Amino acid sequence: PLRAARQAEEIARRLGDAALLCFALNGTFMQTFRRAGLAARRDAIGAEVVALAARHGLARYEVLGRLVRMQARCAVADLAGADRHAAAADTLAERHDLPLVPVFTTWYRALRTAMTGPPDAALAAYEAAGARLRDAGMPGLTEGLLPLALLSVRLRHGLPYEGPPVEDWGPYAPWVRPLLLLGEGRPEEAARALAGVPSPPRDLMYEAMWCLVARAAAAVGDPDTAARARTALTPAAPRTGGRGQRPHHAGDGERA
Repeated sequence: PLRAARQAEEIARRLGDAALLCFALNGTFMQTFRRAGLAARRDAIGAEVVALAARHGLARYEVLGRLVRMQARCAVADLAGADRHAAAADTLAERHDLPLVPVFTTWYRALRTAMTGPPDAALAAYEAAGARLRDAGMPGLTEGLLPLALLSVRLRHGLPYEGPPVEDWGPYAPWVRPLLLLGEGRPEEAARALAGVPSPPRDLMYEAMWCLVARAAAAVGDPDTAARARTALTPAAPRTGGRGQRPHHAGDGERA
């Protein structure tokens, strides 16, 4: 898929079609989740989309680029940078009547609150974001996301694990289940669930799912699963040179 995305990008560049190139770059962006630690690559794609779209008056693609950069900057804890892109996306959305954009920026700001504020404020912010998402007509995005966000706040602040039955966690259920079982005082069942946990899909939630696995592995004392999580997450570990930098890996963005 990555090779096909890069070929589409090359064709669009040769044709000199700005809209087609933005479309192709979005395809390349969707292939930047094949491993952890590629936020810098996503940020570069978003920056090119923003510049190209602004130059050619492609407002929807400019919004796309801003949202890509918002996510990428947030992923490396650059909240000031993410704030700027969220604000720019909201301005464009208001100017061009794009009502779904604030759904995404509201979720970002809830996450920001979770990173910087007390747990009560974070839980309330996520509940408000979840209410907005329920009315947005995006059922594939809605399923399981709010419980996952609320769980993340509880984990961050050492609060008891709480949430709906595991069947209500949608696509996140396999990686949440060990923690829920631990929260119910069922460590043996949690250990069995963790031992068979699959690798998560290589998408926007890839790193988050491995973090849940790592937390559960530490809690039940499963060194093998902890090693799996560590191997998966190591590429996202910051260099000692500064927060938000990522180690270079040969072939980033070049191999399928």
